[in-house]
Amino acid sequence: MPIRDFLNYTLITMNDTPIDYRMPAEWEPHAGTWLTWPHNPETWPGQDMVQVESDYLQIVKALAQGEQTHILVQDKSAEVGLHKKLMDNGVQMSQVFLYDIPTNDSWIRDYGPNFLVRGKDVAINDWDFDSWGRKYKWELDDLACSTIAEQLQLPTFKPGIVLEGGAIEVNGRGACLTTDSCVLNPNRNDGIRRERIEEFFRNYLGVSKVIWLHGDLEGDDTDGHIDNLARFVNPTTVVCSLEENERDANFLGLKQNLERLKAAKDQGGNPFHVIPLPMPGHVGPKKERLPASYANFYIANHAVLVPVYDHPNDQKALDLLAPLFPDRKIIPIQCNTLIWGLGGVHCLTQQQPTPETH
Repeated sequence: MPIRDFLNYTLITMNDTPIDYRMPAEWEPHAGTWLTWPHNPETWPGQDMVQVESDYLQIVKALAQGEQTHILVQDKSAEVGLHKKLMDNGVQMSQVFLYDIPTNDSWIRDYGPNFLVRGKDVAINDWDFDSWGRKYKWELDDLACSTIAEQLQLPTFKPGIVLEGGAIEVNGRGACLTTDSCVLNPNRNDGIRRERIEEFFRNYLGVSKVIWLHGDLEGDDTDGHIDNLARFVNPTTVVCSLEENERDANFLGLKQNLERLKAAKDQGGNPFHVIPLPMPGHVGPKKERLPASYANFYIANHAVLVPVYDHPNDQKALDLLAPLFPDRKIIPIQCNTLIWGLGGVHCLTQQQPTPETH
């Protein structure tokens, strides 16, 4: 698929809700993964952008081994330079597609398309994005989803409220995990009520059960994205971040989330199988905690990309996840530099599902 001139396309914007569509689980088959090549030094303060790109390249190289990999770049010059860089590093270029779509930042999980499926149909939710409560510049990021939808010529729904991709986690069967600290935060939608948000989730994600956790990860500027806290690994199993050190600032909040999950029921009224996932301890300088979490992994078609931080718990996390994904390779992604952007592998990726075959 060549790079397209999106000005030649008309966005198919839908005014109603996506009836009978659903958001698939991340482990369901992907048509591809979307990313934004890192370009803004302010995202990674004090870090060498050469190192940022080198670590990011791990993600691209791993993804291109098993699925199409779509990368946004700032302009034509950046596209040419990145094409050469990827070729020089042995990336499987037949799987890589570059798009000249300028952005403010690289966290496409939060501003990129929220893909839906309905049988053979694929559509997009284009939620509003305001940089996690107007914390940083966001105007270009907020336009990116519409531009991608134009290029793909997919039906696009506009819910009209702020919702980041990292704030929701679904099992594809009707259950959704989220956090009140983020989604109900007054800095997003002026203090929207829980019942109203659940209505949006039913109408636009196709979910029937919402499980509410509370985000309390130190150093997290998203106000508690679920993808640092708890993740589905199959329709009935959740891994939940848990800090073992009672003196750690994250200990109590994560323990409470684990208890909430153990008491929760799925869309059919059944309990989940909940598995504690260790934490990597304090990552960052002594006076500044970075929101490092092994839960910020990404499930690709052939592999699971797991952030690691040169901590003894790295191997524990990899060993815990491996049997949960027996048909996928577990690939560690070095994130000691990337985490300075206050996000991880999952935050940097967004899956595009394949149409259903039945």
